[in-house]
Amino acid sequence: MTNQYCDELGIEVPALECVRSHREANTYALLIAALLENGGPMTLADVARRFERAGIAPARRALHSLQRCRPARAPVYRDGDQYALDPHDDEVGLWVFRLGLRPPRAPRPALVRPRPEPVPGPEVRLTTAELEEAWKEASLYGSSRQRLALAVLDANGGPMRAGDVAALVAGWTRWHGLKAEVPQFAHRNSAIEVREDGRWAIAPGPRAHEALLAARKAVRDRLELVRRWARPDPAEMEAYRRDWERRRAAHAAELAAMRRVLVHAFPATRPEAVVLLDVGERTLATFLGDEIAAARAWLDDHDIVAAVGVRPLLRALGYEPGRRRLAELGPPQKTRTLNRRGRTLKITNDLLIQGSCGISRPFGDPAKLSEYLRSGKHTQLRRRLEADAKSIFALYQYGRLHGAVRLRWGFLDEMIPAPWVHGDETRLYGLKRQALEMDVPLEVVTGAAPGWSEPWSRSRRCSVRAELGGYPLWLIDEEGLPVYDHEVQLARVVATVH
Repeated sequence: MTNQYCDELGIEVPALECVRSHREANTYALLIAALLENGGPMTLADVARRFERAGIAPARRALHSLQRCRPARAPVYRDGDQYALDPHDDEVGLWVFRLGLRPPRAPRPALVRPRPEPVPGPEVRLTTAELEEAWKEASLYGSSRQRLALAVLDANGGPMRAGDVAALVAGWTRWHGLKAEVPQFAHRNSAIEVREDGRWAIAPGPRAHEALLAARKAVRDRLELVRRWARPDPAEMEAYRRDWERRRAAHAAELAAMRRVLVHAFPATRPEAVVLLDVGERTLATFLGDEIAAARAWLDDHDIVAAVGVRPLLRALGYEPGRRRLAELGPPQKTRTLNRRGRTLKITNDLLIQGSCGISRPFGDPAKLSEYLRSGKHTQLRRRLEADAKSIFALYQYGRLHGAVRLRWGFLDEMIPAPWVHGDETRLYGLKRQALEMDVPLEVVTGAAPGWSEPWSRSRRCSVRAELGGYPLWLIDEEGLPVYDHEVQLARVVATVH
């Protein structure tokens, strides 16, 4: 008997008795291991009995623990009373690695320990090489501005202009509080003397000398710490980073090439009308009554099937997905606590579509749809169901672009992660990064969901600007106004458009 999970993940079938001793083996992790070992869905009662046979805990106590560990969270999903593992989920590979069921994708980098060299005492003047080594990419917010300035002046060997001192420190690290301002040292107790020409110098006197010795000691204490720490070889780490980006880009291209279809049916439990929406081609096909059999063959041509309640819906259609990827488009989060008294908001797809895509009436009235079905008004039924499918498509595309969907209700305005998006897929931030590196505009559609026939008719071009350090990346439109990320519905790099 084949194990569909382990075959898909390319790992050996684990034994629960071996996994239980792993340091990451909490209740939820052991649930994942039990599903991997079984190779298929299980009820929590079955998992609890397996725990008892493995000597983990009595079945009754194990069942109580399983019920409390939030078992239906990625990469595990619930289908009725059955709990199963989604081998295509972004989290499953991480859990397999955590449990020691597969080796790391890249070898551990070799550590380079520089040969420790004795540092001089505080009586010896600092050098710029020492400052660069001690302060390179370090956080200096814990050091006073006076101490930083003293160290730079000591290494320079004489007075300096204030701007030169601050620029020198900024060249080594971004995280410091030194600024080229004269008033910060213009007091009589300062160890820094501000001369008439505006230059800074070490003040004469014993008080300034003590402060200088303290600055030298602080720099050399940090220098000893830097030299003692083991660090990966920068060239090796850069090679690992490039390899990781290459594998990630290759997987993103593989995911982008997959054919995706959205399924919407009415009624969902016993479908009498089905709408199939091809995501890549942006085409719709509606099947009524006996035509639904043809919809099953249409699904065979796709790699990813997405729907609200995708697994029960496919079961109601009598369609076996096999190893196709299934994307659940139901609310990623069921409720949201509003206050300390426990008032909760039930999160629905209507709320998420309204908040994310600005569609005020995303779905038709079920009573009206039933009336269309009974009275044989197939034209009206098709039109309304296809509009519903387009609303789901808008939410699906918003989630793919942002990796999350937007919940807006009253005072709430927050993003909820979209489980149908893999971490390797290119999102809005990746598109902004591409546009910035290529020095080209990013074309975006903002506001409500774009039109179906001409989705780019409301597009506008934005430039991408980066803050100091490269993050965050801001979108600025042609009038110089900011465009907020959560308002973007579509985005593409102009240079890649043909």
